[in-house]
Amino acid sequence: MGVDGATGNQTNGGAARPRVFARPEQTFPELTALEIARMRRFGEIRKYSNGERLFETGKPGPGMFVVLSGHVAITQRDGLGHVTPVIDQGPGQFLAEIGQLSGRVALVDGHAEGDVETLLIPPDRLRALLVAEADLGERIMRALILRRVSLIQGGVGGPVLIGPSNSTGVVRLQGFLTRNGFPHHLLDPERDHDAAELITRYSPSPSDWPLVVSADGSVLRNPGESELARAIGMIGGPAGTRIYDAAIVGCGPAGLATAVYAASEGLSVVVLDARAFGGQAGASARIENYLGFPTGISGQALAGRAFTQAQKFGADIMIPMSATALDCARIDGAFALKLDGGEALRARSVVVASGARYRRPEIENLEAFEGRGVWYWASPVEARLCADQDVVLVGGGNSAGQAAVFLSGHARKVHMVIRGGGLGASMSRYLIERIEATPNIEPMFNTEVVALEGSQDSSLERVRWKSRLSGEQSTVEIRNLFLFVGADPATGWLDGCGVTLDRGGFVVTGAQSDLHLGRTASSLETSVPGVFAVGDVRSGSVKRVGGAIGEGAQVVAALHGFLGDVAKPAL
Repeated sequence: MGVDGATGNQTNGGAARPRVFARPEQTFPELTALEIARMRRFGEIRKYSNGERLFETGKPGPGMFVVLSGHVAITQRDGLGHVTPVIDQGPGQFLAEIGQLSGRVALVDGHAEGDVETLLIPPDRLRALLVAEADLGERIMRALILRRVSLIQGGVGGPVLIGPSNSTGVVRLQGFLTRNGFPHHLLDPERDHDAAELITRYSPSPSDWPLVVSADGSVLRNPGESELARAIGMIGGPAGTRIYDAAIVGCGPAGLATAVYAASEGLSVVVLDARAFGGQAGASARIENYLGFPTGISGQALAGRAFTQAQKFGADIMIPMSATALDCARIDGAFALKLDGGEALRARSVVVASGARYRRPEIENLEAFEGRGVWYWASPVEARLCADQDVVLVGGGNSAGQAAVFLSGHARKVHMVIRGGGLGASMSRYLIERIEATPNIEPMFNTEVVALEGSQDSSLERVRWKSRLSGEQSTVEIRNLFLFVGADPATGWLDGCGVTLDRGGFVVTGAQSDLHLGRTASSLETSVPGVFAVGDVRSGSVKRVGGAIGEGAQVVAALHGFLGDVAKPAL
């Protein structure tokens, strides 16, 4: 192990060779002189001397660099002081990954090897390039996506999580970072010397796990999602006095579809979500009946593509960020969204796409074991904990079926607990057939989970279920319980704004009110003009991914109509 003379950081010496990347020709394409000439109008020339940094881990990236002459070394630097070569880039190649579409922090370092001349294209001009130069933009976009995928798969860039892989905090933060497509890597203090030293230095109790080390070396103890996101530069603050054309609350399929279509049609858009892009659909292991994907696609992959598209067209996305209240007074013609940090964000229209929150059934001791064996989604992070174990999954809908099939590839046995007497009324036929053909999935009809057991300081140990026909109860040693029992609408933040809800709390749309002043309300417009609702949160909506995406596309025409009407001078 050596030392970087410019930074004093440790390097990995003889083992430090550039990483091997899948699909290298697409991940690191070389541009022709003609292609670079077409790009020049979008950027400006920047020159760097030997050793000078073009961008730095943990700091906002200035955009995409096209190397005109010289070479740039790309290295990974973590908060523990380790520096590892990633790749060397020369003339005709470009330096960026998907985060540079929106000016996010750099995940790697780039410094000049000798004198370097580049064409720097800032984020807004990069987005313009991708749209204006379709063929070239497609190659660049594919490379940006593949680079982020490579960083995630290789654990390059992002924070270092330190703690036992099965601890509650580690699982929680790994799930958060994974669902948001943010690179990170985990060090277990039982197997890693650096991790053990850091644990000793900070002497944390188990409640402090995990420690999170950011690129600048700062250490967080078991942070919340928002604290972690701000520390690693995932989100910025609100856009000051800017007034957006549309604020979209919720980044599930409906919200993402709205963002993509609205931004691509020239509207200024901001999207908020409290946890991650994709919503509940983003946690689906495989969606096999979505149009255009005959082999199926995971919810994470589908949502990730839409998330990238929205950024390509210039939508501002703030995750994690919650809307806590909506002020419909429309001072100066704009709604005001109060955010969880106390700040406010303003927009001329609002799209409610906040979906629904996971429903918590009445199970004894449920709250005590949430995050300690009780899960509301099934991702590879949770599946890792179930290897060669029996698990219980509660639910009879499509989400439950998809999760059961996914978990069957990891768990020894999946006990599928269903309150009703069959699946035909609540689940797609292809999933029923898949479950019937999977030997380690055991459907248990007319059954419900009634209690959970385990010591106060440990994880879930036992599950008790009851037959709804005979009343007979059984207790089984189970360490992981998955709940897919529906969801309740996330509409509490609309209180006091005048938006009409139905008895179940879902948003009513298409109903005329006096506030519309004679203007015909859109089928997706609420009782408050300028406030629209799409997806699962809307009363009467089809609770399917395809339906949510369709409504997200449909509402954009209504947004144009509303914004056009309010812009007209009064007669």
